[in-house]
Amino acid sequence: MFSGIVEATAEVVGITREGGNVHLRLRAPFTDELHIDQSVAHNGVCLTVVGLHGDGTYTVTAIQETLDRSNLGDLREGSLVNLERSMKIDGRLDGHIVQGHVDTTAVCTDVAEADGSKYFKFEYKADPALIKKGYVTVEKGSVTVNGVSLTVCDSERESFRVAIIPYTFEHTNFCQIEVGTKVNLEFDIVGKYIARITTLA
Repeated sequence: MFSGIVEATAEVVGITREGGNVHLRLRAPFTDELHIDQSVAHNGVCLTVVGLHGDGTYTVTAIQETLDRSNLGDLREGSLVNLERSMKIDGRLDGHIVQGHVDTTAVCTDVAEADGSKYFKFEYKADPALIKKGYVTVEKGSVTVNGVSLTVCDSERESFRVAIIPYTFEHTNFCQIEVGTKVNLEFDIVGKYIARITTLA
């Protein structure tokens, strides 16, 4: 379980394909604190640490289904990846409840300046069946973009905007997002449960 508060970014330093799997080798500031089998969110995708190396890097593996549902298959050497380790049970929930299970991807269609901050607009394909299951955004609700917990504004059927303050821009991979960039989305789990309950009632 995660909160959507990104701890750091990691640089992709190696990519190895093995059948349908992709092994990502990354360099992060807290690599020396990781251990094998630990869960870490990468751009909002929960992945397991499978290798630790003496040069300050570690390895995670993404299976084909993960690659199909996320933007991890688009990563290249030099790409920045947002990282968050799992929540501590005794800590504050500063973002919102995030599972690390990406629902779909979206594409950035606009970046606009806003008095020192930036508005990013994202568009995604709204599947009617998934909408009924709560895979939507709502005005002032929460959404996770590349693992970052954000507040939705200008929520539409197939698009929304988020406001990114300078700190978030500088300390996440939003600094690499531009028009045409694909990002990972995880919709609010609370909305999914409410949608499920109403269909069963």
